[in-house]
Amino acid sequence: MNALRIRKAEQDDLRQLLELYTYLHDNPFPAIDAPIESIWTRIISDTNHHIVLGFVDDVLVSSCVIVVIDNLTQKQRPYAVIENVITHPDYRNLGYGLRVLSAAKDIAVQNECYKMMLLTGSKEEATFDFYRRAGFNSNDKTAFIQWL
Repeated sequence: MNALRIRKAEQDDLRQLLELYTYLHDNPFPAIDAPIESIWTRIISDTNHHIVLGFVDDVLVSSCVIVVIDNLTQKQRPYAVIENVITHPDYRNLGYGLRVLSAAKDIAVQNECYKMMLLTGSKEEATFDFYRRAGFNSNDKTAFIQWL
């Protein structure tokens, strides 16, 4: 396997990212139409919204989203939320997901965030171990979700 190249998403990355997202919760590939393109433009234009991409050669194999959120507590330091962590099934267990999460952490540190949070819907111990290896713990907070 070749080395992983990590960078932030750019305008031309939409199709590859949507293809990778088909492995996230059996997400179907959507039509790339005006509404999708509008959402994409807003996302990549938002200086607090980052999509970290990991490529092997020219193939997108791993990604996560990190959003930095301004805050009035914790000495006004922001916090970060991680979402949509995914590695293509053919490239799992090679350390690529850990490297993408490490790049997301670098973004949080550069933005002086005091914490990063993520949720997983997985009940698999292997997934929990993956997040622990990435430096996350499940001891400090309890998550609640209200689906809308």
